[in-house]
Order: sequence, then C-alpha cells, then structure tokens
Amino acid sequence: MSGRLWLYANYHCNLRCAYCLTESAPGVARRELGEERALAAAREAPELGFTAIGVTGGEPFLLDYMPRLLAGLGRELPTVVLSNGTAFNARRLHAMEPLADLPVHVQVSLDFAEPRDNDAMRGPGNFARVVAAIPRLRERGVGVRISTTLEDPDADPEGLERLCELHRSLGVPDEDHVVRPVVRRGRASTNGMGLRAGLEELDPELTVTADGAFYSPAGPTVTAGRPDTDLLLTRVTSPLAHPAEALARVVAARPAGDDASIGVR
Repeated sequence: MSGRLWLYANYHCNLRCAYCLTESAPGVARRELGEERALAAAREAPELGFTAIGVTGGEPFLLDYMPRLLAGLGRELPTVVLSNGTAFNARRLHAMEPLADLPVHVQVSLDFAEPRDNDAMRGPGNFARVVAAIPRLRERGVGVRISTTLEDPDADPEGLERLCELHRSLGVPDEDHVVRPVVRRGRASTNGMGLRAGLEELDPELTVTADGAFYSPAGPTVTAGRPDTDLLLTRVTSPLAHPAEALARVVAARPAGDDASIGVR
C-alpha cells in the first residue's frame, strides 16, 4: 500500500475541466472535509505507518483556511496539495509564505505548452494564470510541482518535451513533473475519455472525504451528478485506524498478481 494518506478537502471548484473525476465546477456542493477533521487524521497518520499526506479537491485554495491547514499538515508529515493554480491572488500568496520553512509542495496542473491546447481542457485563460502563479509561489519559497494529465501520455513526445522545457524555464525540475493518464471516471467517463480505473488498475491509497474513506484518490468520483461508491471502503473515517484497517483487508483479499497497471498519482 502507498504510504501517502489522501484528504479530499472539498468538491467545489472555479473551473470545469473536461476530465474532472469529481465533476467539480462553480456552484456544486462543497462537501467540505473541514480543517479539524483533516488535522485529526494527519495527527493519527504517522502511528499507522503513513509517511506523507496529499490534499486534493475540488480546488483546495477556494477554502480560505487552506494555507493554515497546510502548515498544520506539514508539521505532521510531508504534504503535497493539488491545485489548478488559478486562485493565487496577492492575499493568498501572502498567506502561503509561512509554508516556505515546511515540507509542503503545491502541485499545479498544466497539461500543454500551448495555451490553446491547455485551455481547451481546462478553460479559457487557465494557461496564463498558471504560468504566472508558478514563479510567484517560488519567489515566496513555496515548493512547486507540475502535474500533467493527458488522454495518452505517449501520443505526442515532442509536445511533452515542449512542456518540459516550459516548466524547466519556470524553475521546476523534471523530478517535480508528474505525467498521468486521464482516468475514465466522473466527467471523463461522461465525455468518453481516459483509461478504465477500477480496483485492479489503481494503487491502494487511503483517501478520506466528507462522505467516507475510499480505496484510492480516484475513488470518490461523481458521475452524472451522483457520487460513485464502487471504491468506498467505509463511511466511518475516525479514528483513522478504522478505514486503514478496511483498506488493509481489501488489499489482503486481492489475488496475487501484477501490481496496479496505470500508475495514477
């Protein structure tokens, strides 16, 4: 099992990406995990063998307390937060400054080196805002990673290299660039995009949400407005040992064989 504990901070978002697992968009239900629940899980995580924390959404930085929460999480374990990179106004950037001394990284989504291609998936103006946010975060000492989500990561190696040249020029090295496939869940499923992702294809990574604990961060998806429960482990998330044990039982029951095949991170 992965050593990373995932926390779904919320489900609402200021974007409406074509392949979003959770059908996040402006106006959807927030389904917020909450600051105290997230911190409580983080405090329990080390004793259960977790070595890192991931925070995702929705867009986590729509929550005003997110920088403060990240500081608290980072004091427990190294933390990465997934963000679309468009919410970093002057106020939020100032609030991020205390993270410079903590093992906290912001993993920003950027799919193509060309604005037109990137914005076709993620919305008008996305490229410009993300490219502007990366150096502003780095200037404040905040670690930045890049995540790229593609229908077929192997289809256009020249295009991917152009993107790598861009992120290098922004100060993000290759080791901090994650490339992953679109997963056929949520809005991607509705749009006929991505690779199948069920129990056999996904790595077991305990994921805590406002609705319960799931097998993988690709588990608590929403399709046609309805939450998917095929990868739900338990509705009980506290104490954290309860869902951790539920995940361990599922993993133990799986037949021996190949590891998860699509490498979603």
